[in-house]
Amino acid sequence: MTPDVTQLIKFYKSPLGQMVRGLVGEKIRGLAKDVAGKRVLGLGFATPYLRFVLGRAERVLAFMPAKQGASAWPGQDGSVTVLCDPVEMPLTDASIDLVIAVHGFEHVGDNEELMRELWRICAPSAQLIVVVPRRRGLWSTRDNTPFGFGNPFSRGQLERLMNDHSFLVEKCQDGLYLPPSQHPLLLKSAGFFERFAPLLGPALAGVLVMSARKQLFPVVPRRKRAERFVRLPGMIPKPALETPLNSHEKSVQTSLCNKEEGLVCSRPPGQVFQGSRKYE
Repeated sequence: MTPDVTQLIKFYKSPLGQMVRGLVGEKIRGLAKDVAGKRVLGLGFATPYLRFVLGRAERVLAFMPAKQGASAWPGQDGSVTVLCDPVEMPLTDASIDLVIAVHGFEHVGDNEELMRELWRICAPSAQLIVVVPRRRGLWSTRDNTPFGFGNPFSRGQLERLMNDHSFLVEKCQDGLYLPPSQHPLLLKSAGFFERFAPLLGPALAGVLVMSARKQLFPVVPRRKRAERFVRLPGMIPKPALETPLNSHEKSVQTSLCNKEEGLVCSRPPGQVFQGSRKYE
């Protein structure tokens, strides 16, 4: 199940959503570093985390899947959002330097096809930053946030997905140790959870934030789509049915064959006559 764009907007306007935007956005900015002059793509619903690239990147795009819906962003100077299929993005090859995917991977039916498409549109040594809900994390088990929908990932699953499609994992961080609750007391204690909860291990983390770099060797080729065959009626003409000859017709055919001057009958009676001229 994919959350609707209105649900996503409502969540990020709530106090918990604003806290998530600050905590996860800090990790994304730390991994992205300098974005000056880069072509940046936000995939899924990444617009709450793309504010820091405006005015610094050469170009900014926000692609949102059709089943989720799209909203105009940033708003004051037009919109850079595009409603499209994530596995068939309207971009040329090697046209993006930085991809930030949030609320994207967990809602795609075929992650392998998505990785092949990302490899196609990414420029050489392009960076891919992915934020996904952590499997067995508290956030993936509660459906009061967008991270509770879709298919969560473990760290090993996400690393294998990157490595199998020619992306080298550079760094992976755990985040959102804060419980997914709108309670004011828990929101005020967010700093405490983020500082001391990692000492208890990554099991309490709610999301994975991974940074990977595109490799230049070829990716696994994309699957060929099965062609659709349509049955059409055959238009090849067929000869009329031949009826067997009776004894009288056979005798007539034999006599005609013998009377033909200069011809030698090459077929016995009862079969179609084929002659060859006899030269003296």
